[in-house]
Amino acid sequence: MATMQVQIQALLAGGVGGQVEMEERRGGGAEVVKPQIFDGTSAKVGGFIAAYKLYIRMRLRRESVEGQVQWILSYVQGRTVDVWKENVMEELEAVEVEYETAEEFLISLKKEFGGGEEKSVKAAELRKLEQGRRTMEEFV
Repeated sequence: MATMQVQIQALLAGGVGGQVEMEERRGGGAEVVKPQIFDGTSAKVGGFIAAYKLYIRMRLRRESVEGQVQWILSYVQGRTVDVWKENVMEELEAVEVEYETAEEFLISLKKEFGGGEEKSVKAAELRKLEQGRRTMEEFV
């Protein structure tokens, strides 16, 4: 009964289509709403990325970067995004592109579908720059 209440609350909070998973731990569980399918709509890219970052941190942080990227790609479908997805999958299989983190992959997705969000994408890339072993923020 309590699980059903949690699921209903999560569905109401996350909109129709959200799914709740319970991670059983000692002393309780952590609820996680699965992110929505991303269809390439530029207005939805920011929310999509935020939802996936959270889900990865809570549920997939032990998964390899390749596994995280493939999991994210499984939620990318429909409209114009299918062609982009196929190209990315071919590049990954041919080892033409390799992501060091899932966040790096999400930045490339944001570049492709973010529309007018180029400034925030560039700012995120700058924050990731390193000089030696120091980040850009530490270096400045």
